[in-house]
Order: sequence, then C-alpha cells, then structure tokens
Amino acid sequence: MQLDNSWRSRGRGSVPNCFRDLVGPTVFLLTVVCGAVTTTAQGVRQTTEVVKAYQVCEQFQRVLAQDLDFSKAYEETFTKNIARRRAVAIRDGEFSGVDLDSVSDSLLINAYKQRMQLFYLMLILSGPENADQERSFFPPNIKQILDRKPAADPKQFGSFVSQMEQDVRTFREHLDRLAGENASVAARIQKFKTEVASGPFNPPKDYLVKPQVNTDESRGLRRGEKYYAIEGYSVIREGVKMKIVSIRFFTRLF
Repeated sequence: MQLDNSWRSRGRGSVPNCFRDLVGPTVFLLTVVCGAVTTTAQGVRQTTEVVKAYQVCEQFQRVLAQDLDFSKAYEETFTKNIARRRAVAIRDGEFSGVDLDSVSDSLLINAYKQRMQLFYLMLILSGPENADQERSFFPPNIKQILDRKPAADPKQFGSFVSQMEQDVRTFREHLDRLAGENASVAARIQKFKTEVASGPFNPPKDYLVKPQVNTDESRGLRRGEKYYAIEGYSVIREGVKMKIVSIRFFTRLF
C-alpha cells in the first residue's frame, strides 16, 4: 500500500503515544507496496513463482480494501502453517511482559489479528488537523483501547483477547459514527481504501527478482529458508501456492 504525501505530512505529535506503540515504537505509517500481473517488462522476464508472489500481495491489499477486514485478508493470503503464524504473532503482536509459552496457538494468533485490525482502523484517523479534531478522533474510551496491555499472567490472556475483540467492535462503531457525522472522516475512509486497493501493482522493470535467504528464525521462517521480499511482505511457496508469512512495516518519521 502506498500513501500519498497528504498522509505522510501529518504531524507525529498529533498521534497518541499508544497508537505509535501498537506495532513498535517507531512505526507510524504503513508504506507497503506490492505488484504483479505481468511476467515481462522491458526485456526482464520474471519467473512464474515471482509473479504469483506479487499477486498474493495484491490479493491481500484488495481484500483488505473492501471493508478493512484484516482477518479476512489474512486468512485468504497468509501461510496456513500454525508454527509460522505463531512465530510472527509473538514477534509482531507487541505482547511484551507475558510468558506466551503456555498460551494456545489459536488465542495467540487471534490476538495478533485483533492487534493488526486495530492498527489498520487507527491509521485512518492518524494526524488530526487540530486539537478539537484530535479530541473527537481519540476520546478517553478510545485512548483506553489504545493503551490496553495484556496482564503478565498468561492465564488471563484469553480474557485479554476477548477484550480486544470488543475493542475492535467499539473502534469500528466509533469510526462509523464519525463518518456519519463528519464528511471529512468519510472521505478519509474512502481515500484510505482507494489507496490500499490501487497499489501500484507493477513488478520491477529493470531487474530480476530473486529469492532471499532467511537468517532470523523469529520471522516465521527457518534459518536458511528461501523467501521473496516483496517490499514489506515476506512470501514463500506453500504447496502449490504462494503465501505471505509476515508484513514488515517500514517507518517514516514525520
């Protein structure tokens, strides 16, 4: 997904600290770009595997853009391997302070999906234009959602995930209410969806995409395993299909 300069120009100070902490202390703006629908461009012929790797990234963004449903896009395009899913959820879910060894795969993966869902919804409201808008976008109950952390006791993680599910519903209702009351918020939502869906989806024109070799086992990949780095996506072959293992969020400090 590529966002234009109007998104990039929004002030860092106008985004709540809890929002910036959601997927890492320096992650403020998602700038994932992927593409793929052709095998040839100016004499460079990509392999079928590479083309399919780009296509699964495109599919993720187009499904996400429909109604901003991360879980739906995740289930259609991400790896089905539970061990990989768990590893990525631990690394990217921001559940620090909890011993996750005893937490079930299903709970942990669901927590990751809820966390990512909140991130995408909040991104729409990033950079309010003034103090009044900031108060409207992030009232106390919404700030409480953004500040929520899991308890240190892993036995309480299930309750935390249930609360996250409710938080997502609450945030969606808040976003829908804002859109109904304020045309500029409705425009933000439409603009965000359009930019997610529009790409651009163009493969490289001047070089051949080759697989990389993984060196970090925490990324849902085995050490020495080959994968494709499609901008922010890590993509592998899983059976006869290409699947996304993880999304790496690139940062742009405002």
